[in-house]
Amino acid sequence: MSVFAHLVEQLADLLEPLFHACAAAAAAIVLFTALVRLLVHPLSRAAARGGRARAALQPRIAELRRRHAKNPEKLRQAVLELHAEEKVSPLSGLLPSLLQLPAFFLLYHLFSNRTIGGAPNGLLDHRLFAAPLGGRWADALADGGVFGAAGVVYLALFAVVAAVATFNYRRTKQMAAADATAGAGATAGAGGGGGADGQLPGLGAVGKVAPFMSFLTLFTVAVMPLAAALYMVTSTAWSAVERAVLYR
Repeated sequence: MSVFAHLVEQLADLLEPLFHACAAAAAAIVLFTALVRLLVHPLSRAAARGGRARAALQPRIAELRRRHAKNPEKLRQAVLELHAEEKVSPLSGLLPSLLQLPAFFLLYHLFSNRTIGGAPNGLLDHRLFAAPLGGRWADALADGGVFGAAGVVYLALFAVVAAVATFNYRRTKQMAAADATAGAGATAGAGGGGGADGQLPGLGAVGKVAPFMSFLTLFTVAVMPLAAALYMVTSTAWSAVERAVLYR
């Protein structure tokens, strides 16, 4: 972790002429997040291709639903076999998020520890304007309140997260509606019956919850160190733009 802390410090020093001391470390975190997202972008593109492949399978899944309408277990097995035959994973979209977790947790621990390698953690002295990168929203509320110097930084982050979450919510609902329409058409073409969503059995509940997941970022920003919150906000905004491009 000390090596990573040194890298963040060096990156902040390089960016200081552009962002000054009040935001150089924060800019380094944003840049680090962008680099992580660039590394997993090929997987995001693969996930998008997988999504289109799953959509193309809907007519065949609809036929399986018609054929196994009275046997849910057989339907589940048949759908799994179809995905395996076509080399399509219904969970491929989760891989880019999972691969980011080590970077996120490393950053979280880096700005949560008072010492690194037995020495004081100098990164905790860095700020985003008036808000310490190692502080939390509760600290900002205790030092000036909601509209204090540090509190305003969090209000700006909350506004960005709310805007991105609203965009994601509307887009996810639109995509779900389009998938449902395609699934209904496929089922009708297959003779009807057995449900119309064309999803892998058991994932229906996930699809209903998915539009609201982005709003959970508001909670995470409120309870984690500001540095980790910056990672989350940057990554969430990147995801929104990336999905809009890949799934257009």
